Amino acid sequence: MQYQCEIEIELPRDRVIELFDDPDNLKEWQPDLILFEHMSGEAGTVGAKSRILYQMGKREIEMIETITVRNLPDEFSGTYDAKGVWNEVKNYFYVTERNTTLWTSDITFKFSGFMKIIAFLFPSAFKKQSIKFMEQFKAFAEGV
Repeated sequence: MQYQCEIEIELPRDRVIELFDDPDNLKEWQPDLILFEHMSGEAGTVGAKSRILYQMGKREIEMIETITVRNLPDEFSGTYDAKGVWNEVKNYFYVTERNTTLWTSDITFKFSGFMKIIAFLFPSAFKKQSIKFMEQFKAFAEGV
């Protein structure tokens, strides 16, 4: 499954990147986040791995983030491995004519096991969650 999401943030790109790139801000725009724990590699650099834990309803979802591209302020990309799900997110940040920021995400999911059934039955749920994260970040960034 592949899709793209985008949102315009009413802030200059440098400010957006400053807020986006600070792991201490994750809880501000991802309220379901329980834990973000650096595991290996130099934190925030290509190859670094982190353990991420979310509370989604009654379930806890654990994933491993691996940073694959760190070319800020233009791009920050990574893969996210969870039970039955592999996800790649390529984030791009563009300066608009109005000196705001256009954040675009190219997202790919691959599923195995039971998650193939979930993805087949509820394909829109994944895109809705991606858009929700982007909207929550926008609200956080513009409100700071």
